Amino acid sequence: MAPTTPTRMLLSGLLGATLLFPVPLAAPAAADARIIDYHGLRLTLPDGWRVVDLDPTACLRLDLPTLYLGHAGTQSACTGRAVADRADTLHLEPLDGAPPRADIPTIDVRGAAVPPVDEAPADSNELRYELRRAGVMATVSYGATPDLVRELLAEAARALPAPPPGPAPTVAEPALAPAAPKPRNAQEPFTGEGFDACTAPTQKAMDTWRADSPFGAIGVYIGGRARACAQPQLTAGWVERQTAAGWHLMPIWVGRQPWSNSSSGLSTDPSEADGQGRSAADGAVEAARSLGLAEGTVLYNDLENYTDRALWDAPVVAYLTGWTQRLHELGYRSAAYVSASSGAKALSAHHHQAPEAMPDVLWVARWNLSASVSDADMGLPEATAQWAGPRRAHQFRGDHDATYGGVTINIDRNWVEVDPAALGPVGGILPLS
Repeated sequence: MAPTTPTRMLLSGLLGATLLFPVPLAAPAAADARIIDYHGLRLTLPDGWRVVDLDPTACLRLDLPTLYLGHAGTQSACTGRAVADRADTLHLEPLDGAPPRADIPTIDVRGAAVPPVDEAPADSNELRYELRRAGVMATVSYGATPDLVRELLAEAARALPAPPPGPAPTVAEPALAPAAPKPRNAQEPFTGEGFDACTAPTQKAMDTWRADSPFGAIGVYIGGRARACAQPQLTAGWVERQTAAGWHLMPIWVGRQPWSNSSSGLSTDPSEADGQGRSAADGAVEAARSLGLAEGTVLYNDLENYTDRALWDAPVVAYLTGWTQRLHELGYRSAAYVSASSGAKALSAHHHQAPEAMPDVLWVARWNLSASVSDADMGLPEATAQWAGPRRAHQFRGDHDATYGGVTINIDRNWVEVDPAALGPVGGILPLS
């Protein structure tokens, strides 16, 4: 996340050539370098696609057309948080060891046919196929529709050799997430430093930072069509472990943005933007429930900076109030991540018109290195009652590498003062204790 323009988000996510590069694989049967063999799957890649053999830190970026191979590592070098253009990507990894993702749907494929889908649920533009005959988990990410990547995968699956006569070979069952994890409170009252990273850190990293860093809160990206990085670590079990360790979680949805883009852009029509905000809330709640985040949890909508306030203020306010009202209907609390120079000013200026529809918590990006949530640091009028009390967070430093206990992660740094219990009930629902 950043209080700057979309250009920054596209460029800041670039990794060094040592991490993202076309890699030589075993020589394909044909001389065509666009034909890749992986566990019996032969894929003919479209022009312009990269091939990335995942090493321990390489980032699964979702804004460049790419075939990723192998299990993801720590992704500790991932930067950027939101992207204007989601690309078509495909991540292939062995079923054995594939993480039980809770944030996107998974389709079990036992034969040779890869079924088409109209659109992945939850508005995250991702889905997974368990290809049992190949022993491969295939994660599809896409811009407008999944058609191109799904057909690429379907063609490779159809070409798999038929199984030999006799009993079907035993295929190891992947570890699947529980259909309905026990809801839990992941947001005890918190005042202090927090961080957010493009992808959820490994358990080892979380344990090390819990012991050695000043942080007690973490922002984690649970979905949205403008999300920049994949989330191979994010499971209901991950949420349960961090909650048990005492972390205060800030679940973030990266939905439509104030820029012109057919896939991820926000409508300039306030009435349409209101509907888009409500749709984003539906997707965020679906993801939150799959991760075991209880009703009453504060869910954050990441809405990036914009410069043309005359064009975007009205639809931004409509989008975030639609998001808030729908979350309240579903029993969750609302928060907005906005820039001090744009979204915060728009919400503040319209606060008096519908205070009950304003986000319950305001998280402002202003990279001034001031660890406070004062009115000035939040970009709010002096001595205002808006979001007074434990209802504020301030992102005071942007993308940088931080190292604690020998573990380095690229993070944004925040000061957080949030107490969900002090916000009152939502539809009669209080946070679980």
